[in-house]
Amino acid sequence: MANRLSRIRLSRRNFMVGSATAAVAMPLVGARAGSQPERPSETIRYTAPVKLTINHQPYELNLDLRTTLLDAIRDHTGLTGTKKGCDHGQCGACTVLINGTRVLSCLTFAVMADGREVTTIEGLAREDSSLHPMQQAFIDCDAFQCGYCTPGQIMSAVGCVHEGHAASEGEIREYMSGNLCRCAAYPNVVAAILQARDETRKA
Repeated sequence: MANRLSRIRLSRRNFMVGSATAAVAMPLVGARAGSQPERPSETIRYTAPVKLTINHQPYELNLDLRTTLLDAIRDHTGLTGTKKGCDHGQCGACTVLINGTRVLSCLTFAVMADGREVTTIEGLAREDSSLHPMQQAFIDCDAFQCGYCTPGQIMSAVGCVHEGHAASEGEIREYMSGNLCRCAAYPNVVAAILQARDETRKA
């Protein structure tokens, strides 16, 4: 009877040891069979030479193809007047002009502006360093408070006038509606555009 119990205990012990060994050995067997552990996929970046002309100044940059015009302007040329607000094309703080037409630079790839003329708030002043009529009007009409959205507001205002959408207060409000001002300086912005409208058309 004692011998029988010893054999039973031994069998149970062998079973437990064998189970633990098998649990450890199974991953090793799988690895030897050629299966490779999963690794995070490596990010592949594609770059390309991009020639930008910003405020009449040529820039030759080597950029990731996914780089936005906003990031190219701010991070690769040092022109930080153009602001990054929502980064989703909803606030207008990043507005610049491309060949005279206003665009949201956060939604525009830098490669899309290759070979085209980009104007930012830094390039709006006249050659004699005097302010653009729209810049002066924003000061005269107190059309800003914190000032964060102001560069985009001014660039959009210039574009609005050149597009022929500044005939009335209502039209200005409609075509400037893509530029948000958290300080709610909208009446002053409209007044500034009306003040600078005629001179901006000549500029």
